[in-house]
Amino acid sequence: PEMRPIARRLREIIVEVDPDNVEVVHLGDRAATYGVGPKKMSEGYVYILPHKNWVNLGFYQGVDLPDPANLLEGTGKRLRHIKVRSVTDVSP
Repeated sequence: PEMRPIARRLREIIVEVDPDNVEVVHLGDRAATYGVGPKKMSEGYVYILPHKNWVNLGFYQGVDLPDPANLLEGTGKRLRHIKVRSVTDVSP
């Protein structure tokens, strides 16, 4: 529940940037995926995954994103994420 405001704000931003996105909630993964279709790895481009003390804003093709400030974390083959710890971290 403490991370809900962060997840909601991240969702708002995604919808602002891409109002035509396809949102798919994956209950087993505890995540929501946003993209051009329902397939998370091939059609999703971003996901929101709440944890106890932060919310991951993840990018399915994050390894290809420019990251001059070194904000992206992760060591997987494709996925990268940013840990968001407060609503102020995502507010304009």
